[in-house]
Amino acid sequence: MSLTLTSDAFATGQSIPAKYSCVGTNISPALAWNEPPAGTKSFALIVDDPDAPAGTWVHWVLYNIPANTHNLPENTDMRGLSVGKNSSGNMRYDGPCPPNGTHRYFFKLYALDSTFSLSPGATKEQVLNAMQDHILAQGELMGTFSK
Repeated sequence: MSLTLTSDAFATGQSIPAKYSCVGTNISPALAWNEPPAGTKSFALIVDDPDAPAGTWVHWVLYNIPANTHNLPENTDMRGLSVGKNSSGNMRYDGPCPPNGTHRYFFKLYALDSTFSLSPGATKEQVLNAMQDHILAQGELMGTFSK
């Protein structure tokens, strides 16, 4: 089963507005998704840029998002959420900020059959390892950005 991940800020394959980037106010865009499969206990969200010169750059890691959540508002208040560390070393959303050219930014949402006992600031790799064999469904939204 797949999840349909959408944003009212941009459509898949379209440009992410500057306000959600390092040249704007650097706030997270609103995200919404459909009903997950039965047995979903939590969600995880990973936002990354595979076009970064030094390899995939992680912009946002959230996990243990409650199963009854079906959206994250613009400029999500992350208090009470499990926030991982991004490639900048921050435990927050850091928006698109490509050094040159147009980059793709993948917002990946996972419906999971459990929650995880990871320390705050877990890395993308730690979250992905914990999720192995626990993914019930996933969805993706890709936007582009250039400065």
